[in-house]
Amino acid sequence: MSDDDRLARVTLSVVGEPGEARLLKLAAKLGPTTLLQALNEETEERDLFAAVRGRLAEVEPERELERAERLGIRFVIPSDPEWPEQLGDLESGGALQERGGVPVGLWVKGPLPLTELAGSVAVVGSRSSTSYGERVAGDIAAVVGLAGRVTVSGGAFGIDYASHRGAVSTSSPTAAVLACGADRVYPAAHREMLTYLGREHAVVSEAPLGAAPHRVRFLARNRLIAALTRGTVVVEAAARSGALNTANWAQRLNRFVMGVPGPVTSACSVGIHHLIRTGAATLVTNGDEVLELVAQTGEHLAAEPRGPEEARDALSIKDQQVLDAVPVARGAPQRSIAKVAGLSDAEVGPILGRLEEQGFVEPDGGGWRLGPAVRS
Repeated sequence: MSDDDRLARVTLSVVGEPGEARLLKLAAKLGPTTLLQALNEETEERDLFAAVRGRLAEVEPERELERAERLGIRFVIPSDPEWPEQLGDLESGGALQERGGVPVGLWVKGPLPLTELAGSVAVVGSRSSTSYGERVAGDIAAVVGLAGRVTVSGGAFGIDYASHRGAVSTSSPTAAVLACGADRVYPAAHREMLTYLGREHAVVSEAPLGAAPHRVRFLARNRLIAALTRGTVVVEAAARSGALNTANWAQRLNRFVMGVPGPVTSACSVGIHHLIRTGAATLVTNGDEVLELVAQTGEHLAAEPRGPEEARDALSIKDQQVLDAVPVARGAPQRSIAKVAGLSDAEVGPILGRLEEQGFVEPDGGGWRLGPAVRS
């Protein structure tokens, strides 16, 4: 694509609202340069986007790019090698609350190439998180990161911050997708973390430089988190949590949707419990289970949970029957053991011999009792 295309995309990024579905649909259909011409001429598009057209005269795209460069921010467009191809799925993803479509470009700060996000995992959830949720989110991000995958989140309070922190704790890559400009710090309390991500990892935004984090821009941001990643993990989400919007987008885009269960009494987990109960999300409890879903088939299999193995687990059912019938403290005769075990005296004799060889039983006063290893 030409420099004119890049400048046209910068202009649309500045004058349009992030994720404005109608505008992005036209940009994809006509091309950014042709769309800008249509907005300046007597066309249906000019009337439809009167507010957008009113801002065009104030935009100097060259200066926006120069300003971005001074701040260490680059504007990535579809013709760039770094462009994440998975964003193309948004073209057929429809719209939610009038937000949707493929962005005209992304403002990126940090050395992490966006192509690294192809197999990434989003970990999102409640801002009003609990210590339980934060611990689980951090652990999942750490395990995902150690497996070589990028953790993506929104840089917000609660689960988002815990996710970034978990990745950083293992020196693993992580990217924050913001609802404000990539040059802004929001929330201000996360200045240290966001500055670090912009220096060592990646801060990404569809919104232009200087853009404020308006409520509707979070909805636009959520679709990018879902589209950029291979799967979304929701850790704690109330009934009206924004994380559910991200999960909705992930479902629309045929991404994996995963949910971490919380206490059934927790208001913070009502939303994710509903997703799990209705089958909209797969239950996960740790990073290995997340990796099993997002990895290629057979590439990363989570171990089945099992209790501690005991020596007696290797015994046959009949041997266990006999062992269960042997008393602990005082020896019992073989006939008594056979009666309690429900087996014949002839069967029990050889079994007691085997159990003695393995240290499970020992002779005691003409009978048998449990061996010291079993008694302990």
